[in-house]
Amino acid sequence: MKKEYLILSWLLVTQIVVFAQSLRVSNNGRYLETKQNQPFLWIGDTAWELFHKLNKKEAFYYLEKRKKQGFTVIQAVILSETDGFRTANAYGELPFIGLDPTKPNTRYFELIDDIVSKAERLGLYLAILPTWGDKVPNDRPGKGPVIFNAKNAAVYGNFLARRYQQKNVIWMLGGDRNVQNQEAFAIWKAMGLALKNGNGSKQLITYHPAGEQSSSKWFQNEDWLNFNVYQSGHAHRFMPVYRFAGSDYIKTPIKPTLDAEPAYEDIPVEFWAFMDFTKEKSVPDSILNADGLLLKKEHFKKGFFTDYDVRVHAYWNLLSGACGYTYGHNSIWQMFRKGDTPIIPVLMDWKAALSRPGAEQMRHLKKVFSEYDFSILVPDQDLLSSRFQQDSTYIAAARASDNTFALIYLALGQQVTLKEDTMRTWQKAWWFNPSRGTKIRIGELGGTFTPPSSVEGKDWLLVLEKK
Repeated sequence: MKKEYLILSWLLVTQIVVFAQSLRVSNNGRYLETKQNQPFLWIGDTAWELFHKLNKKEAFYYLEKRKKQGFTVIQAVILSETDGFRTANAYGELPFIGLDPTKPNTRYFELIDDIVSKAERLGLYLAILPTWGDKVPNDRPGKGPVIFNAKNAAVYGNFLARRYQQKNVIWMLGGDRNVQNQEAFAIWKAMGLALKNGNGSKQLITYHPAGEQSSSKWFQNEDWLNFNVYQSGHAHRFMPVYRFAGSDYIKTPIKPTLDAEPAYEDIPVEFWAFMDFTKEKSVPDSILNADGLLLKKEHFKKGFFTDYDVRVHAYWNLLSGACGYTYGHNSIWQMFRKGDTPIIPVLMDWKAALSRPGAEQMRHLKKVFSEYDFSILVPDQDLLSSRFQQDSTYIAAARASDNTFALIYLALGQQVTLKEDTMRTWQKAWWFNPSRGTKIRIGELGGTFTPPSSVEGKDWLLVLEKK
């Protein structure tokens, strides 16, 4: 019995060590992988306020739910956008002593320690932003305050690197801000170098910019930036995310890239056009109910993003060269509880939002890009008989580098015709339903494929295989 117990203990320790190993960039520079040479598919969730608003029990519940849904990465911020310097966490702790980044309050970081360790036990990675971007000089003021310079940014980076050196952590600098000037560039670089040098270059580092921008604009040639992140944002439906992926894909040196903030499920389309952030209350009280939930949806005249929009952006991204995709929900990023004052009006609280359709469908995304290995995908619009407009009719196509399969995404469930010479490659074909995760075998193959349905919201993925 003692021998069996020792063997079991050894296996558990071995598993934890495996999880604790950091990720790295693949040899071809296109995707992330584990130290066991296994491609790592980034299926992220935007949980910016995870460390700031939730207590340990709530945070653990959230992580366990996301693990079951197939997520692999959780994005969260240490110094919150919502006045993270001066507003305490769930246990009444502030991050620094006297607003000084060189004097961390270790009791504040104990909750983060517990959440990081829980994620590790679940096999999840945490993409941690050391600070939101409004704490560094920028052209879009937030709660702030602007408190970082190159010197204290390096001290803070060293502290984080040492504290989380052996953990499943990816560092994501920035925080919805572009790099305004050389001063800001120097601050982010100092923090990035401190993180890299402090952990022996074992943890990956990237940068989260403002909407419709990529980290490659400023940091493509920086050795400390391991992979690029772009934010396609919340401006409109059918955002041409393939342009961001495609632009980064052709840059040198080659670096993996992904969309770390596409349109969130249940967030108003172009929400800022219907809010006044110069006022203490950015929307009228009359559009909210007693719980702080949105009562009058018609206030946001362009409607709300849905699970359909989530799928469109996810498949367009992954078939255009991205190595992953981050989901987001308007209630979850701000961890909204009933009775809170919403930053952007919400339709439900964060716990109810955990099971929204877009989140549940991430397991199907993971399924298809695991079965049809995303790491060998090459974007290839030449599979199609004609090019399509870069709007809602856009068709994203990619093939395996060894030509064993091809994937073609039809956002509108429209008919698609392949080039005649490419058809000789394929012997089998399937329709994959991205909303349900089911496959339908296609019988006789011709050059033209018509999905089972063709109305908006009935998107389909065409899968072509060799025997």
